[in-house]
Amino acid sequence: MGCSSSSTKTRKSETSLKAALIIQNWYRGYKARLKARQHYALTIFQSIEYADEQGQMQLSTFFSFMFENYAHVHKEELELRNQSLESEQDLRDRHDYVDLIDVPDSYNGPRLQFPLTCTDIDLLLEAFKEQQILHAHYVLEVLFETKKVLKQMPNFTHVQTSPSKELTICGDLHGKLDDLFMIFYKNGLPSESNPYVFNGDFVDRGKNSIEILIILCVSFLVYPNDLHLNRGNHEDFMMNLRYGFTKEILHKYKLHGKRILQILEELYAWLPIGTIVDNEILVIHGGISETTDLNLLHRVERNKMKSVLIPPTETNRDNDTDSKHNKVGVTFNAHGRIKTNGSPSEHLPKHEWEQIIDILWSDPRGKNGCFPNTGRGGGCYFGPDVTSKILNKYQLKMLIRSHECKPEGYEICHDGKVVTIFSASNYYEEGSNRGAYIKLCSGTAPRFFQYQVTKATCFQPLRQRVYTMESSAIKILKERVISRKSDLTRAFQLQDHRKSGDRKDTICGILKIFLSYFFFRAAGPGRINYEGEQLAQCCPGSPKEAHSTLVETLYRYRSDLEIIFNAIDTDHSGLISIEEFRAMWKLFSAHYHVLIDDSQVNKLANIMDLNKDGSIDFNEFLKAFYVVHRYEDLMKPGVTNLG
Repeated sequence: MGCSSSSTKTRKSETSLKAALIIQNWYRGYKARLKARQHYALTIFQSIEYADEQGQMQLSTFFSFMFENYAHVHKEELELRNQSLESEQDLRDRHDYVDLIDVPDSYNGPRLQFPLTCTDIDLLLEAFKEQQILHAHYVLEVLFETKKVLKQMPNFTHVQTSPSKELTICGDLHGKLDDLFMIFYKNGLPSESNPYVFNGDFVDRGKNSIEILIILCVSFLVYPNDLHLNRGNHEDFMMNLRYGFTKEILHKYKLHGKRILQILEELYAWLPIGTIVDNEILVIHGGISETTDLNLLHRVERNKMKSVLIPPTETNRDNDTDSKHNKVGVTFNAHGRIKTNGSPSEHLPKHEWEQIIDILWSDPRGKNGCFPNTGRGGGCYFGPDVTSKILNKYQLKMLIRSHECKPEGYEICHDGKVVTIFSASNYYEEGSNRGAYIKLCSGTAPRFFQYQVTKATCFQPLRQRVYTMESSAIKILKERVISRKSDLTRAFQLQDHRKSGDRKDTICGILKIFLSYFFFRAAGPGRINYEGEQLAQCCPGSPKEAHSTLVETLYRYRSDLEIIFNAIDTDHSGLISIEEFRAMWKLFSAHYHVLIDDSQVNKLANIMDLNKDGSIDFNEFLKAFYVVHRYEDLMKPGVTNLG
């Protein structure tokens, strides 16, 4: 009897073990599938982010045309404008920008005392935790003081570490103030014994970019030898127009926002472009290329790099003849005014400009070689061989960079020689990624610290977090599919040689099946119907009465049109005045050789001004494209005007 009982227990134990293994295998597979879905959702977010940056880079052609051709429009106007800007430049000192802005007694926010101390850092942190806004008087004073100190710094800051003085390196923060609070909570405030490097992209996307920038600037002024700021590709006033920082400034500082934007443009240009730690670790925002020349980058006049969207003009690309030096260079300042400079020496030569673009915009890849960064539209993709070549050339051991969101907050590649660090957690969506920072000490391996700012969704199970991410990613993807509906349909039709509506044996067929999962109605077993208006209806809020091609056009170009609108809106009022409209029209008419007098321009502006309030808002600006689109449709052969 004893043997029978023992045998039964053994069988039960074996059954339980098998059941446990089955459950364990199922759970592991389930979790792996969720992780895969999370990875694909992140890939969608990242692809769309890079496509936006590519579109932004492509606008450089538009702005280059503006800068190179504006000099041909009314030389007398340019001379007067130049004189006024010179006098305006003379006013750019602390007295005129700061002292003339009074802080009223009713202001109950933080009051900074100059010269700044660690007490002011604490004061700011507490105030910003309570969502208080620092008065414009103090914002401008901090920015002016920061620019003054930055101007004395080299292009690359050299830092030494020791066991008693570890260095903390943080990546992109992108206006996510909670992440900065988390870093300071876990790692301590900046101090002489706790130095930091913040590796660019402090601003844009998040809603607290100005607060992050002010905290970093004040900390830099208190500890100029122990807190280091590198420039990122978003420390660029033209990037700020698209990605939110300009709008944030003008919303929070309605009266003095233009002045803040103006000084920010100058401050960005004076930010160092890299840090070298212990003479063996290079810290830059983006990456390198096979032509990266650190000796040259140590010498360039970095303050002439105003924006990635302002490439060198034809005037100074060759930089060889005196006759070319007599031409007038043109730039666009942060508050939209065009300013001219009597000498092209105000601009970087093309080869130096490209060197800085590479270190701000490039990304590592596993494939050997160096090739154009088609994802972002700027910089390059560099492989392990390029990393080894550049590091060996300058006797360096490692490259630390940021610029890319990583699920775990960091990533190591190129045989441990390249480290990506990204400090904005929940970057794309709640629960989408962790943030991280690195601690360095001479003679020891880098140590990584991860975190994730806890919000409601972070308490949810992984399944719910992944679903939230997927839903958000698919919503954005739907909008992009709308904007490329015609291109997708043509691509499908070219592959569908039998005109059956279904091609399973091509990549396009796979793409159709993927898209159909989210967008299309099945047209029968194994078939995809790409006809009709399903795409036009797949995004909530699409104007049903609008022509689907118009919807596609507006979705595709809305961001670009917003940038152009902001460029015309030189005072950033959110409205285009008749004077602003006339000034920009003169530029276009000069380029296209269309002679239109002021009365005709006024009439055109009046037509666009639908509510007759004397200015054009963005909706009216978009509506003008709708009117032109309808007119072009009516002019097509076979179209009857029923109006």
